[in-house]
Amino acid sequence: MAHLTSPDATLHASWLEAFLEFGGAHIDGAGLEGWAPEDLKDPGVFERLVGTLINDAKPETVRKPGYVPCTYLWIVEGTTVLGSLAIRHYLNEFLLNEGGHIGYSVRPSARRRGHAAKALADALPVARALGIERVLLTCDEDNSGSRATIEKNGGRYEDTRNGKRRYWIGVGKTAGPAR
Repeated sequence: MAHLTSPDATLHASWLEAFLEFGGAHIDGAGLEGWAPEDLKDPGVFERLVGTLINDAKPETVRKPGYVPCTYLWIVEGTTVLGSLAIRHYLNEFLLNEGGHIGYSVRPSARRRGHAAKALADALPVARALGIERVLLTCDEDNSGSRATIEKNGGRYEDTRNGKRRYWIGVGKTAGPAR
C-alpha cells in the first residue's frame, strides 16, 4: 500500500523513472524549480536535491522571494516512487489565489488507482501538525481528476480565480475534515 515518506536519495532510480514519465511537464508538489532535469540523473546532484527538499521545511532556510517553508513528501509503494506532494506552511498572495497549501502529482502509470486521494488524506494530519487549521487546495478548472480527489477528501468549493478552483478542508483542533 502506498504511503507518504520523506524524500530519500536511495530511491533515485525509481524517482528518475517517475520523473521521466511526466515527459517534461510540470510536476506539482515536486520542488524542482531551478533544477536542470539532465543534472538530476547524477546521484550527487540528486542527493543535493533531496537535502534541499528536506531543509525547505525549516523556517530559517533561505529560499527564493515569494516562496514559503514547505514540507515535501513522496508517495511511495514499496521502493517505487508513485508521486510527490508538497505542504506549504502558510499562504502568500499567490498561494491564496492560485497555489493553495498542498500540491501533488502522481506519475502517469499510477493514476486512477486512488493514490492521490490517499496521499491527500494522509497529508491532512501533517498539515494539522504544522498548525494549519484550514487547508486550501486548488486545481485547474478542467482537471476533473484533481477535483474528485479534493472533493473525496471533504474539500468545499469556494470560488474560481484565474482558472483555478479553490477548495477548503478544515483540519484544525475543533474542525474535522469538512463533509
